[in-house]
Amino acid sequence: MSTVKHTLTHIPRSRRRREVVENDEFAAFARRIIRAHGRRVATGDVEALRDLVALSAVIDDAIGEAVIGLRAFGYSWAEIGARLGISRQAAQQRWGGQP
Repeated sequence: MSTVKHTLTHIPRSRRRREVVENDEFAAFARRIIRAHGRRVATGDVEALRDLVALSAVIDDAIGEAVIGLRAFGYSWAEIGARLGISRQAAQQRWGGQP
């Protein structure tokens, strides 16, 4: 185990990558669930509208947590911004002040 630890210390933080666990199918599944919830509201379930809107805040929090985690893992603001289709500065302004 000390060999693995020693090896990782010589890899620059910005180049360390974690094996992907959740994949495109997982993201597609999440999208299908959210869309299905919207269709349910659209069929007259007005009580569920508040829950659907609340998902927006949950998703925003999840994105913030993901960005903070990626930064701690060694990803740069430029790498994160590129994946989101925004500038490095925009990513840093949006999530840089979060603990």
